[in-house]
Amino acid sequence: MASAPQLPLFYNGLEPLSSQQHGDWKIRGQDTAPFLVGQHAIPVTVEEFPLVQRFMPIVFSMGDDAIPLALMGLNEGVNVFVDDAGKLGENIYVPAYIRRYPFMLARLRPEADELSLCFDPSANMLGAFDEGEPLFAGDQPSEATKQILGFNETFEQAGLRTQQFMRELREMDLLMDGEVTIELQGAPQPFVYRGFQMVNEEKLANLRGDQLRKISQSGMLPLIYAHLFSLALMRDIFARQAERSGTPAPVELPTF
Repeated sequence: MASAPQLPLFYNGLEPLSSQQHGDWKIRGQDTAPFLVGQHAIPVTVEEFPLVQRFMPIVFSMGDDAIPLALMGLNEGVNVFVDDAGKLGENIYVPAYIRRYPFMLARLRPEADELSLCFDPSANMLGAFDEGEPLFAGDQPSEATKQILGFNETFEQAGLRTQQFMRELREMDLLMDGEVTIELQGAPQPFVYRGFQMVNEEKLANLRGDQLRKISQSGMLPLIYAHLFSLALMRDIFARQAERSGTPAPVELPTF
């Protein structure tokens, strides 16, 4: 995900972090995430499924290169977990994709083998500030930068394991187009949400013994069920949207 040629979600640009150019820069803490406002679907890794499924539905994007997504809203432009300033609600799990911003590992050239620590230059949490954690100690990365690099390396490794999980789902033909129908008393018709993929429970139940044993031993099976159990939260997200701005209109989730 990090090495894709197009800019990922949230990022307006990418610049490599350098002691020559950013030697006097600091990173300061933020109590809001304005880049989250209006973002309703956030990529997640398989390691996060057990925690994410307690708070948000986990679905898969459309297309052959599908990725797991945590839904923070059912309609495009709606995030029920942040206020208008981007302040996150308390006692929720914040996906690692959000926590790594404004940093990420990326290839500086398409032919490069190594990934470099880069950042979004439009982010207002980095700069030559008087306050904050220094990014460098002389010409060497500071302890804060080493921790940031470590987190991003762990995230990249989790992304590779997530890609493998998705390959396995496709090879076993377990994904299908998803649809969630929510009926409200007094509504003239149900609210139907489409535009995502989900695991086909019928195909999962009919897997051969060797296939079922394989995904059980590999750890895939509990991840699949975490996804399936999380879909019940669609109704909770729907209710939160209705409380915030009236009953949401049924729409297709955008293709990622």
